[in-house]
Amino acid sequence: MAPITSLYAALAAILLVVLGMYVIFERGRQKVVFGDGGNPVLIRAVRVHGNATEYVPIALIVMLCLELEHGSPWILHLAGILLLFGRIAHAVGLLRSEKASPGRFLGVVATFAAIVVPAIVLAARVMLFPQALVMHP
Repeated sequence: MAPITSLYAALAAILLVVLGMYVIFERGRQKVVFGDGGNPVLIRAVRVHGNATEYVPIALIVMLCLELEHGSPWILHLAGILLLFGRIAHAVGLLRSEKASPGRFLGVVATFAAIVVPAIVLAARVMLFPQALVMHP
């Protein structure tokens, strides 16, 4: 069981659906049936959704691996909160403007931290304390 990662996976799934629905809404509003039609608003909406689908899975995979190896709950919650905050901040920042913005910057930093922090902890556990790893038959 991995209840902490499961919580953040469920919340991230909802976020991905909301972002996908926003793309569909903008396609209707901009009268673009497929792709982005070169429309700047739609291009940003598609990229917001695309960026989330690119980064969310690896963050959840690392979190899951760490949780299965009995990683610290507070690190898992930190990673999950950073992931969700990062993806929301990035979405808001990019949807408001195609230029650099505080939301985009904070979103990228938080998302990368959500991936790197549990990855470092997991790698350290595997390399420094292999005897503590849970072996599953």
